[in-house]
Amino acid sequence: MDTQLVRAEVARANPAPAGADLATLVDGATAFAFDLYRRAVDGNTDNLIFSPYSIALAFSLPYAGARGETEQQMATTLRFLPQDRHHAAFNALDQRLQALSEQVDPDGVQGDAFQLTLANAVWGQQGFPFEKTYLDTLARFYGAGLSTLDMANQPQQATETINRWVAEQTAARITDLLPPGVIGPNTRLVLVNAVAFKASWLFPFNESMTRDGVFTRLDGSTVTTPLMHGVQRVFYAESESWQAVSLPYVGRKVEMLVILPRAGRFAAVESSLSGDMLADLRNQLEERDVTLTLPRWEFDAALDLKELLMELGMSAPFEHADFSGISPRPLWIDAALHRGAITVDEEGTEAAAATAIVMAERALPPATFQADRPLIYAILERDTGALLFLGRVTDPSR
Repeated sequence: MDTQLVRAEVARANPAPAGADLATLVDGATAFAFDLYRRAVDGNTDNLIFSPYSIALAFSLPYAGARGETEQQMATTLRFLPQDRHHAAFNALDQRLQALSEQVDPDGVQGDAFQLTLANAVWGQQGFPFEKTYLDTLARFYGAGLSTLDMANQPQQATETINRWVAEQTAARITDLLPPGVIGPNTRLVLVNAVAFKASWLFPFNESMTRDGVFTRLDGSTVTTPLMHGVQRVFYAESESWQAVSLPYVGRKVEMLVILPRAGRFAAVESSLSGDMLADLRNQLEERDVTLTLPRWEFDAALDLKELLMELGMSAPFEHADFSGISPRPLWIDAALHRGAITVDEEGTEAAAATAIVMAERALPPATFQADRPLIYAILERDTGALLFLGRVTDPSR
């Protein structure tokens, strides 16, 4: 499908040194992550994988053009900073995370090199007007240009183009982010973020020690599944309600924190999750020898973010939106989709996620035109308005 890249003549900004805004941004993103977690698991016992970072970054793109109540609700629900500080802080965080893959492992441990790929892409409808200041913001703080597609007339091809980009960015872990029918005649803008992560454990599990064992589900039923075993010197903490262990990846820049609620305490621990609880738990971690048993797991999950965010109180962007900072034409968020995938085994972890925000032009509500009474008609030349025929119908049966 033919595409054209529209890139603002603005270089990506060099991030300022980490400061109060960066810390506030992370705190807000953490609080939003647990808000969304609780909403996503409410009433079900399903596995879950999602990327709070991908979701927050993807919604930062339309936030740059949100105004009025739309802007206020997005800032409140997503825990964003004010516009004049948010995008610069996210630029600093994004570039900080991307630099992790370039850092040298202080332990000199052999293993797959740590990989973290973060990418943003924006597709707009050919011929649709976008504000220059909005394109400047995308380029300056998110390193994203706008590629044009004819989504209105070629929705299937546009869907395939965007899904192909997501698959390329996530090493084919996310292949069908946009299902058929999401892009339609009124689609004008699609904003996408993709995250791909691959890292080896600093202390890998010995595969020869992995054996089938019993895993007890939330409802008390059991399943036989491969369980990994090992003795590692790692950071550990416990309380009356839970145990927790921090498993580092090669390079020690990223870790997996595993929280294991005591038997019968899962719901209570899950309901207590928050940024403060996480910070307090991490402060309790102490290095010690730990005999570990951990299941292998591999699954993916999808979230309908539109439904979840509206339940959290963010309705304006989906109903009576003001994105006048993006375009002079009326836009609203028609769909917001997220998909994550993860594999955890003896060697380490591979995970990927992608978020798509589909924005449509607000169409006028359907009208009814039932010509069952006398009418007036005109046949005219469109450009000049010159009347070629003019008349009325008072009785079509004659």
